[in-house]
Formats: sequence, structure tokens, C-alpha cells
Amino acid sequence: MRDWRHELGLEPHGEGGWFRRIYSAPGETATAHGPRPSATSIYYLLDEEQPSGLLHRNRSDILHFLIDGGPLEYVTVDAAGALTRTVLGADGERFLLVPGGWWKASHLVGGARHGLVAEVVTPGFDYADHEFATPAVLDELPHLAEELREFVRH
Repeated sequence: MRDWRHELGLEPHGEGGWFRRIYSAPGETATAHGPRPSATSIYYLLDEEQPSGLLHRNRSDILHFLIDGGPLEYVTVDAAGALTRTVLGADGERFLLVPGGWWKASHLVGGARHGLVAEVVTPGFDYADHEFATPAVLDELPHLAEELREFVRH
């Protein structure tokens, strides 16, 4: 297995896993929440040391492309409160769009040792547009609380 963390210069990510921003579009796009780059992109890695990411949401749409490894499962919750599980790799999908405002978390499944993803965020990522789920979010989604609990920091 390649040492993606070292090879790509990845750093710990606040939601779990490892990342590095690899692109930020020049110029800015006006949004209701202030100017943002029109697009940004990162590498994101889950591995045996960090096998899952926390439940979170962003204002912007995020495109996920599996580059290596997997399978990874993405758990998403849409604006209506419906949960979907999407597996990237190992006979599953290779691409996933998570619309802005949806909750999402990811984790390695099926004995995977790692999963390397490229993400493209449009409009570009800004920490002001990011929110981690709290236990209060589980109270707002009682029909999903048990399925989502493992992805929420307590």
C-alpha cells in the first residue's frame, strides 16, 4: 500500500482522516455569506488510524471522487431527513455528489485499509460555511439517531 499521507503531504483533518488543499480557484464568487473562490479541491484520506469522519455539513455542493482504495461508505441525510448510504469502490460507485446543506459522514467498510478521495467544493470551501453535528442534531433527527450516533462527537 502506498503511503499517501507522506506522499501527498496530508495533515490531520478536524472531522477525522487526513487532508491537504490542492486547488483554490483564482478570483472570488459573491455568495449570500460573503465572497468565496468559485471552487476549491482537497485530497481526503481515511486509513486504519483514522477510519471514519464526523457528521458535518457545508453550504456548498461537494463532489467526491474515489482515487485509490476503498470501499468507503458515505452516509448522507438530505434536507427532508432521509438517510442514504453510498459505497464508493469495490463494485460500488466511484463518484458522489453531496448537495450543500446535507449532512454527511464517511467511513471505511468491508475490511478496507484506506480510501483516498478528491473533493471539489463549489462555491469554494470556507470554514464559516461548515458545521459539525452535535448531539442536539440527533434530537432533531430522532428517526436516525441510532444510525448516526457513531459519527457525532460527544
